[in-house]
Amino acid sequence: MAHHRKPSVRRERTLSVSLALGAVFAAATTTAGALPGESRDVEEVADPAGTPPTDPIPAADAVDAAGLLPPAPAQILPVVATGPGAELLDSLRRATVRDAERAAAEAEAMRPRTFFPVSGTVTSGFGPRWGTTHYGLDIANTIGTPIVSVTDGTVIDAGPASGFGMWVRILQDDGTIGVFGHIDQALVSVGQRVSAGETIATVGNRGQSTGPHLHYEVWQADGSKTAPMAWLNARGIGLPSDAAV
Repeated sequence: MAHHRKPSVRRERTLSVSLALGAVFAAATTTAGALPGESRDVEEVADPAGTPPTDPIPAADAVDAAGLLPPAPAQILPVVATGPGAELLDSLRRATVRDAERAAAEAEAMRPRTFFPVSGTVTSGFGPRWGTTHYGLDIANTIGTPIVSVTDGTVIDAGPASGFGMWVRILQDDGTIGVFGHIDQALVSVGQRVSAGETIATVGNRGQSTGPHLHYEVWQADGSKTAPMAWLNARGIGLPSDAAV
């Protein structure tokens, strides 16, 4: 009668150890053959809470597919011109500055030095009126009409004034004082430099006024008052075509 021998326990253990070592060797070989940062075809499984898997953050020293480091950011270095080229650039720069200064000087020389103070209709001039002397030039127009500085000068008053309600006074370029009375708004402040033709106020009807108009006077340095129209005529300024008397 034949007897069947059972495999020994030692033989089974030897076989199990061999299989385990083979698996470890295969895993080590696979890992060693991979490049740092190389992607793996692995199945990602969401956690029980349903949070989707996240991509791993590459290491700072990761390399690209070709095994090369990423290019470093470009550096912009200052360029210092030297030699004949630098002298040419400096010469061109100085010529540009000179041209700009020359153009500004020419524009300044051509700029009008005297302006008629406001558009409108002249309703009264310098001289006797209603049993007294009227020392100004009245030009009627609607409230808010721009009033300009007659010459270059410096603002010495801008605000309330007895009789005029509101005024602006300007020390004009020849030493006289220009008085702009009955204004609605002063658009300049004391100490401000203004140029001929620059808007300084708007026509109003404040103070002792019979209607919206500008009252313009010219005072000499000693306080005496000059006929405004004669003063303007001496500077080449006549009545505007629409300023009928």
